[in-house]
Amino acid sequence: MIRRIRRRFIRIALSVLALAMVLVALVINGANWLNTRAELTETLSYLAQGDGRGYGMRGKRSRGFQNRLDESRFFSVTCAQDGELMLWDTSRVADYSGEELMSVAKRALDSGRASGFLDGYLYTVAEDENGSRAVFLNCETKLAATRKLALISLAACAGGVLLAWLLVAVFSRRAIQPLIDNAVRQKQFITDAGHELKTPLTVISANMDVLTLETGENEWVRSTQKQVANMRGLVNELIYLSRLDEEDAQPEMVRLDLSALVREAVEPFEGMAEFGGKALTVEAGEGIHVQGDAAMLARLVSVLCDNAVKYAPEGDAIAVTLRDAGRHVTLTTENGLRSPMDKETMAHLFDRFYRADKSRSKDSGGYGIGLSVARAIAEKHGGTIEASSADGTRLTFRVTLPAAKKGAIS
Repeated sequence: MIRRIRRRFIRIALSVLALAMVLVALVINGANWLNTRAELTETLSYLAQGDGRGYGMRGKRSRGFQNRLDESRFFSVTCAQDGELMLWDTSRVADYSGEELMSVAKRALDSGRASGFLDGYLYTVAEDENGSRAVFLNCETKLAATRKLALISLAACAGGVLLAWLLVAVFSRRAIQPLIDNAVRQKQFITDAGHELKTPLTVISANMDVLTLETGENEWVRSTQKQVANMRGLVNELIYLSRLDEEDAQPEMVRLDLSALVREAVEPFEGMAEFGGKALTVEAGEGIHVQGDAAMLARLVSVLCDNAVKYAPEGDAIAVTLRDAGRHVTLTTENGLRSPMDKETMAHLFDRFYRADKSRSKDSGGYGIGLSVARAIAEKHGGTIEASSADGTRLTFRVTLPAAKKGAIS
């Protein structure tokens, strides 16, 4: 449980941090692009006010704007009504050949657009009675700087998330240490209380046996003995679940024939189902193996079968299926429900002491922690367990476990 909480803490912390960093990067790059686009548009508009060659332009200009004009690389093209193109003032783009510039200008004019980006140029086209005139501002340097900032931002986000992951992984245990201490004290309390309760329960049971010998059987003695048995079973279940929650309590993993184990574990419940007017069928493929603890996995199967037989309506068909899914194996149990189950109830099925049907809690028996035990066993084996119901009338439990490697030995 502690490991699961720690992983969830790390995921939440990293998700929030990653989202914040991405938003900051988007804001920075968005603002930079808007500013760059505004500067390029302003410069191009100013150039287009003259004759397209940067001459004869009037108006008050700031020092920064004048510097941008001095550094600008541009050229202009006129297109007469007969379609003849003529280049003007190519001195600022002398490193480009006339053919290259004419190709860019022709494609821009053929596109029919009044302005836009093309091959690293921002251009604008103006129509007059003599034809068209287009001014092209080279913005390769600005675009390259924008892309570089975007790449740096992306690298910074990735590096920041990676660094945060390392730091959170190192210090997350310290962050949740109070929760860990509380869980440890809770488990220790359950274990100590369980052992302390066993002695009085044993004494009460022995006293009931003595009373039976002296006075004979009666309903009061039988009722007390039944309650003692229930209490002893609950104590044992709590202690077992508490031990499963311990991080250092690892099962003894050996190679198991899960097919045979499932069939053997299900067998006692077939008679129980038939006695209750239900049919239980098992479909387990041959030769399905896993690495695991035989006693734990048998208990997992028993919990699911007991739950299905206990809560399925009379006349229902209960199905237990084991399949090989390549790198994983899946064990599913499916049974009908006496009343529809909503999503809220489904979300609490694995909570301790939770019962989906409150009205039948006493009649059906159990302690309300069987599914919690099943989940703990599945997680101890590196697997998962989930409950689902397509229409709310049939309940399916699906256990996924890692398959044993081919050729592995116990």
